[in-house]
Amino acid sequence: MKHLSDYNFFDPELLVCPYEFYKLAQEQAPIMELPSPRTNAKLFLVTRYDLVLEILKDTKVFSSNFSSLLAGKEEQDDELKKIADQGWPEMNTLLTADPPEHERYRALVNKAFTSSRVNKMHDLIEQIVDELIDSFITQGKCEFISEFAVPLPVKIIAQQLGVSQADLPKFKQWSDAFIARLGHILSKEQEIECAKDVVAFQHYFRDVIESRRKQPQDDLITDLVQAKVAGERSLDTAELLSIIQQILVAGNETITSALASGMLLLTKNQEQIRLLQADFSQLENFVEEVLRMASPTAGMWRVVTQDTKFQNIDLKAGSLVMVRFDAANHDPRKFQEGERFDVCRHNASSHLSFGHGIHFCLGAMLARKEMHIAYQRLLLRLKNIRLAQEGYQYLPNILMRTLKHLYIVFD
Repeated sequence: MKHLSDYNFFDPELLVCPYEFYKLAQEQAPIMELPSPRTNAKLFLVTRYDLVLEILKDTKVFSSNFSSLLAGKEEQDDELKKIADQGWPEMNTLLTADPPEHERYRALVNKAFTSSRVNKMHDLIEQIVDELIDSFITQGKCEFISEFAVPLPVKIIAQQLGVSQADLPKFKQWSDAFIARLGHILSKEQEIECAKDVVAFQHYFRDVIESRRKQPQDDLITDLVQAKVAGERSLDTAELLSIIQQILVAGNETITSALASGMLLLTKNQEQIRLLQADFSQLENFVEEVLRMASPTAGMWRVVTQDTKFQNIDLKAGSLVMVRFDAANHDPRKFQEGERFDVCRHNASSHLSFGHGIHFCLGAMLARKEMHIAYQRLLLRLKNIRLAQEGYQYLPNILMRTLKHLYIVFD
């Protein structure tokens, strides 16, 4: 029988298929210390649903301000610092801000991210989905990620930000760079490339921000530039860049991952496809079950602010904790037979894929809408969807569980 000590959490093979390891961790050490690869801080992994939830609720002891963890190398490395100095300082706005600062950002950004804005997008999303399906449907096969799951959210987010579709490849490159930095396992060369990408992103969007200040448009950047909340100052350029960066990354990487994972789950569970095609009223719950099973953001960091005892484990101030959404969403204590994909699962929407509490994902409404429309059109227009011989392949990454390729065939 395998023991936890037989596993290395940072092993790329484990990151691609971690579920046996999660099961053992939940039973033997739901809070376990990990060897810390690139930082002096102690590092802990939390895998059980109830414990992840407890940490997410306690923003005082478990801080979201892990940006120093991401920028730390720049401060120590002259070459990286030189590149970063050509841009704007990276601000703690949404993802890496704690109360009370977080409330100001959230209140201002909520002004831009309204349900009426999302609801108005229905026809646009459907149109982009159908155009993408049109581009491969006559071939009876496609590489689902590059031909559908990547372009759909990138096109939608570009349209929302009010920027040129011609620049889509840049957006993809920039958001890949942000994700790579979060993963925290890069070579020096990769660090330099990512730092250059961040600065290129900042200059591009600074120009867009300036043009919206002079000439407002009907888009998200104008809404952010104009957002006002009583008693609060508007967002400055560095803050706007930080928020646009998060919208760009969250708005495409995670949805790409969820779309691809959902398609893979369907090809492996043909009876579930038949069930959905016979009854589209199950689509909403299917989207929740995909989000639970696939957890596009597999985990997120928290920083311990004060010495604390958590579940009889001593956590020192400055320790890093990774709350593992991917493990929590498969926890059998919360989800009966958590490994089984079931589009009728009664509590599928209790997943933590969008986080919880003050950091609940800003774009959750949009993500759900994109997935719902995408699958409705795909399941209406493609029949007998199955895996092609080439199959699929995952990319190892600590924070995202992403498919690199997914080849499907259909009638």
